[in-house]
Amino acid sequence: MTGLLPGDPAATVGGVATERAFCVLAPNPSPMTLDGTNTWLLAEPDSELAVVVDPGPLDEGHLRAVLAAAEQRGKRIALTLLTHGHHDHAEGAARFAELTGTQVRALDPALRLGEEGLHGGQVIEVGGLELRVVATPGHTADSLTFHLPADGAILTGDTVLGRGTTMVAHPDGVLGDYLDSLRRLRALAAQHGVGTVLPGHGPVLTDALGTVEYYLAHRAARLAQVETAVEAGYRTAQQVVARVYADVDRALWPAAELSVLAQLRYLEDHGLI
Repeated sequence: MTGLLPGDPAATVGGVATERAFCVLAPNPSPMTLDGTNTWLLAEPDSELAVVVDPGPLDEGHLRAVLAAAEQRGKRIALTLLTHGHHDHAEGAARFAELTGTQVRALDPALRLGEEGLHGGQVIEVGGLELRVVATPGHTADSLTFHLPADGAILTGDTVLGRGTTMVAHPDGVLGDYLDSLRRLRALAAQHGVGTVLPGHGPVLTDALGTVEYYLAHRAARLAQVETAVEAGYRTAQQVVARVYADVDRALWPAAELSVLAQLRYLEDHGLI
């Protein structure tokens, strides 16, 4: 797959992504989920054990397709992980655990099945596969990224998408936390050989550093637009959306209002408005 910055035309979604990562695309496309949710099957090439990240929605056909993909590769699913708790990533986790007999590990205790959770700084090893847990709150309070060092890759959930940019929706989304998380990923890409983004939605990207820098620049530009709108007398989120997001499909304006609320809170907290 070619390296595409968010906003570029479509690339292939689903199938082999790296030596250790295979994507099973969930059948839940929408303006918010793009092509659908990417469920990731991870394993060392010579191991029979696999890890699944984000089983996706509660769709029996999809969950069984993930199982079939593992079986076709001679793998047995040994662990299920969640990047965060949004339904399009986590709703099917309990049923998937029934089908596989696995634990479900997540940062949020309410999403776990089993005694072990997740937190930044952990290292998870299954069948020789190593995943490093990176705390990346902002899109949600419980958002995590998984670093797959053997492939120079990061599994970003909704923190970084394969196309477009991520919504940070008030109140669960906190823009200050999100910007800190992007800076953390930028440092990871720059200092630890991370080149590939395996996102929760959209195609694989092969310029992790460029993508994260694009996200940071996009956020700075949007913040400047919102600040300018407020200075011009646009006070409510609805008014700011009409001014700043005039070129965006109106069907997305309600979601944009939640994003603007998060931006307004950030500007207020930093004394900028």
